[in-house]
Amino acid sequence: MRKDIMSNNHKKDVILIGAGVMSATLGSLLKELAPNWNIKAFEKLSRAGEESSNEWNNAGTGHAALCELNYTSEKADGSIDISKAVKVNEQFQLSRQYWSHLVNRGLIDNPQEFIMPIPHMSLVHGEANVAFLKKRMEALSKKPLFQGMEFSDDPEKLKEWMPLIMNGRSSTEPIAATKIDSGTDVNFGALTRLLFKNLESENVAINYNHSVEHIKRKKDGQWEVKVQDMENDNLEYHSADFVFIGGGGGSLHLLQKTGIPESKHIGGFPVSGLFMVCKNPEVIEQHHGKVYGKAKVGAPPMSVPHLDTRYIDNKKSLLFGPFAGFSPKFLKGGSNLDLISSVKPNNVLTMMAAGMKEMGLTRYLIQQVMQSHEQRMEEIREFIPDAKSEDWEIVVAGQRVQVIKDTETGGKGTLQFGTEIVNASDGSIAALLGASPGASTAVHVMLELFERCFPQYLADWEPKIKEMIPSYGQSLAENPELFKEIHTSTANTLGLYQQEVVYS
Repeated sequence: MRKDIMSNNHKKDVILIGAGVMSATLGSLLKELAPNWNIKAFEKLSRAGEESSNEWNNAGTGHAALCELNYTSEKADGSIDISKAVKVNEQFQLSRQYWSHLVNRGLIDNPQEFIMPIPHMSLVHGEANVAFLKKRMEALSKKPLFQGMEFSDDPEKLKEWMPLIMNGRSSTEPIAATKIDSGTDVNFGALTRLLFKNLESENVAINYNHSVEHIKRKKDGQWEVKVQDMENDNLEYHSADFVFIGGGGGSLHLLQKTGIPESKHIGGFPVSGLFMVCKNPEVIEQHHGKVYGKAKVGAPPMSVPHLDTRYIDNKKSLLFGPFAGFSPKFLKGGSNLDLISSVKPNNVLTMMAAGMKEMGLTRYLIQQVMQSHEQRMEEIREFIPDAKSEDWEIVVAGQRVQVIKDTETGGKGTLQFGTEIVNASDGSIAALLGASPGASTAVHVMLELFERCFPQYLADWEPKIKEMIPSYGQSLAENPELFKEIHTSTANTLGLYQQEVVYS
């Protein structure tokens, strides 16, 4: 490796498309790892964190697999597969460490602007589900990441944990829950805005009200980005050595315009989210926690019902959902032509195959769209038996575009329910596609991007990365002492004092 690779003479021009949490995280990391690189960010809207990262457009759970039952599955032999839960939790711990680093450096003054401690709970009904939940807790508790998790099927204990859910409950059906106090509520909109505020400097230009229209490769190997200045109605052309397409649902269209081979045979299916929001302060105060249930039989993973305490605009809120909706738009502020215009000759068979395979999802979405306010209230009453219709109103959340691609295991036209990077073979351009766990794992995603797109720099960057993220390259799940040390220090730095647990 060249010795001068990080010298002041070695610079790269980087373009970030989209001012969401992914671009914010990538820009923030690069600013510390390569402070002499020039960064330009382009955002169609008037400020950062207004689309998928916005606090009203995502669940804000701080996905750590502490309560999401869809991250653990029961095998044929009755044992519980916790591998995905462990993986997601490890990825979230990387984000926690980086956020703590920003607080320690004074780049974030008050972490409570974006993160708050909140218990995470899982709630199930019926003998089979109660048995599953108990086995799940026993399996997870063997890992240091999940120490402190409690299980109870005692109605009196459950009343202590979730009084709003237990009040007025008359059913004799078995009920159980797990509770862990080390959960968080994360306001990703606020976090994104804090990160972009820190990005503003001599080498970083952030351009709002700028819409990226096209991307093409130049003869010299750089990428040319065609940008519409929406305020002045001017067309601009910008060149960069590296381009990151982090435009949420809009990333697929821009990826297709690059023409790279990796963009072929990939489609997207838009799903809009709806939440019911409580407007009665007395009801809001009766609940404190994030309570996740099990998705109904036949429903997709994105439909896992949850009753969430959220902190939005420094105010405690209570949301229930998600209810699915359908819009052909790929962004909340997108076009009704987004879906049809994403169908290309190279992905039409992939899209058609997905349509045939996902008839159940289509029926589910139609049923969800047709629901009345009172039908949604009936679903809330499965969590809150005495919920009153007048206390709740609907809020349209963000658009999610689920990736459709051909896979070895799923075959042609397989719908993906995760977050993934698609990059050119030379690492000069990358796009982020997909949805959950998304924002919670932003730091992990960017570290993976570095491995794919900047492998030649990793040896030089590694000491700084380990300074920012002490567990980089190590497994916290297999290193209890390291996890204890890091988890305690990040809890203190981020002000998550309720997250203190007794480690065995």
